[in-house]
Amino acid sequence: MVYTLYHVHDPMCSWCYAFKPTLDELRKNLSKDTKLVHVVGGLAPHSTEPMPQHQREMIENIWHEIEQKVGTKFNYNFWRENTPRRSTYLSCQATMLARYEGLEDEMITAIQEAYYLKAKNPSDASTLIELAKQIGMDEKKFEEDLKSQKIEEDLNNELNFRRSLYVNSFPSLVLKYKKEIYPINIQFGDYKAMLAQIENMRENTYF
Repeated sequence: MVYTLYHVHDPMCSWCYAFKPTLDELRKNLSKDTKLVHVVGGLAPHSTEPMPQHQREMIENIWHEIEQKVGTKFNYNFWRENTPRRSTYLSCQATMLARYEGLEDEMITAIQEAYYLKAKNPSDASTLIELAKQIGMDEKKFEEDLKSQKIEEDLNNELNFRRSLYVNSFPSLVLKYKKEIYPINIQFGDYKAMLAQIENMRENTYF
């Protein structure tokens, strides 16, 4: 029997960034017949508009909340050194392009570190191109693919798949076996609780 654990996320989602260390531990301890698969959720469509001040303040406050609750560190210089935009689809596309070359995890990490620790803006194609080069992708090919119609279509298909999992918040975990799906309760800092839930479901034949 092969189970799929879908991790639905957005590379520019601050709660997803905070969840990553726990997810990494969970992944290390999954049974061999359970495969973790990333699904980009698409937090915010393409936009060239600067983020309104009230929205900037709201998101910065979320960072503070995460820092207090989870202990995750953020570089707040981002808000002073950039023109933030509510636009994450491009970073989702970058993550998918990296996936096609077996570098998805590397791109997710690169985007999160650039955004949250180095105060760079992953809403900008220039930042993503720089990160692609950093993780060993062909810079020119990546730049062309990032603005192609194909990757936009691929993203739309993935967003439709995310909807089929009945996921509307990030991060989310969904366990699938055959045609049945079951949500896993997200536990920040406690991978063992999620692992126990997954194992309990398997042992009690929910599927």
